[in-house]
Amino acid sequence: MAIINTDVKQKTIKSEVSLTGVGLHTGKDVTLTFKSAPENAGFAFKRIDLEGAPVIEADANYVTNTQRGTCLEKNGVTIQTCEHVLAALVGMGIDNALLELDNSEPPIMDGSSKFFVEAIEKAGIVEQEATREVFEVTDVISYTDEETGSEILVMPASDYKVTTMVDFGTKVLGTQNATLESMSDFKNHIACSRTFSFLHELESLLEHGLIKGGDLNNAIVYVDKEISPETIEKLKVAFNKESIAVKPNGILDNLTLHHPNEAARHKLLDVIGDLALIGTHIKGKVIANKPGHFVNTQFAKKMSKLIKNERRNNVPKVDLNQTPLMDVNQIMDMLPHRQPFLLLDKVFELTDQYVIGAKNVTMNEDFFRGHFPGAPVMPGVLIVEAMAQTGGILVLSTVPDPENYLTFFMKMDNVKFKQKVMPGDTLIFKCELITPIRRGICHMQGYAYANGKLCAEAELMAQITKVKNN
Repeated sequence: MAIINTDVKQKTIKSEVSLTGVGLHTGKDVTLTFKSAPENAGFAFKRIDLEGAPVIEADANYVTNTQRGTCLEKNGVTIQTCEHVLAALVGMGIDNALLELDNSEPPIMDGSSKFFVEAIEKAGIVEQEATREVFEVTDVISYTDEETGSEILVMPASDYKVTTMVDFGTKVLGTQNATLESMSDFKNHIACSRTFSFLHELESLLEHGLIKGGDLNNAIVYVDKEISPETIEKLKVAFNKESIAVKPNGILDNLTLHHPNEAARHKLLDVIGDLALIGTHIKGKVIANKPGHFVNTQFAKKMSKLIKNERRNNVPKVDLNQTPLMDVNQIMDMLPHRQPFLLLDKVFELTDQYVIGAKNVTMNEDFFRGHFPGAPVMPGVLIVEAMAQTGGILVLSTVPDPENYLTFFMKMDNVKFKQKVMPGDTLIFKCELITPIRRGICHMQGYAYANGKLCAEAELMAQITKVKNN
């Protein structure tokens, strides 16, 4: 895997748009409102019906239940059946969105992503300043559910592609497959594919009081067994229909298939929605054999963990022998720090999003005299200070007269130290913006590497203040 900074701009919702319907499993009325979200925010759900309006990020690590849809839970607050909405966002190329709900489950609508796609189109899509980050798959990564034989893998490819193969061992459905070669085809070829179930599942769900919001307009029902007059009567009551019959193609009436392989296309839709929980765009081909929410979300968790590790160990490729963008004298022209407290020697890369710098750690450093003379180790707080000075270059590069500004820490979060830094090491620092710089406030993620490994990381917030001339 490799992290790629693309030229593609991130996108969000232009204006608010709402949909009203019922939740498939709760049967309760619910309104879903799509709202814009800031850069790098990703997708999140907000329960406005609960005190404090808690927010649950669309994160694979919050998945708790996948029995009849993907359920997220954070601090006791749940979101059920989130996959069709998330698939619509990914399919429409949205990076950041806030989804407000006044119940625990988005409306099922017709059991597909079609109405969510139409709502997003109605709201409009707007580009943001930050660029999209993509994880390029360089090796095959797979997950297999031994119990069911379901398998999902991702392999190197030129774009994000998905193929699903379904086989439920029933004559009525048979073996189907579906492929999406480009996400730009999602709207026309995948979005309208509706959810489905088998008659035997339906009977069990009705007995257990589930699918309270289901009807024959939002789920294809495959009749995989002999249907009794008693079952017909139960279904008529459940779906509030005067008559129900089985069509020649083996599905209950009131629905016409949009595609012969609609079941496989819906499973593909589910895969896209569940893999949205990875939280990052993927460059690779996903192949899912007998996919389901459990295997999809387990794979999403595995990918999320791999990406997190890759991000941490993504050592910037720097030729230390090249002429730097800024040497120590140019750094001193910008930063107010001086020896012995200037902890940055060179800057190699500087964009409006990130900065990469380096420090050669020698035995001559003042701090080694006391930390510790017999076993010299660079103090962790000074590694973070050096990281912050690197970030100072990033924020000060936004003003025309950096020599007239000072940079002050506002806060540090999630500070972690992974490896010792000793005399002879070369520290490589990378600081990248988490949110755009506004009013001189810089919120950034900092990493420090030595000997090809991550040795420290921290989320930093700093503010630049103009020096008052006496």
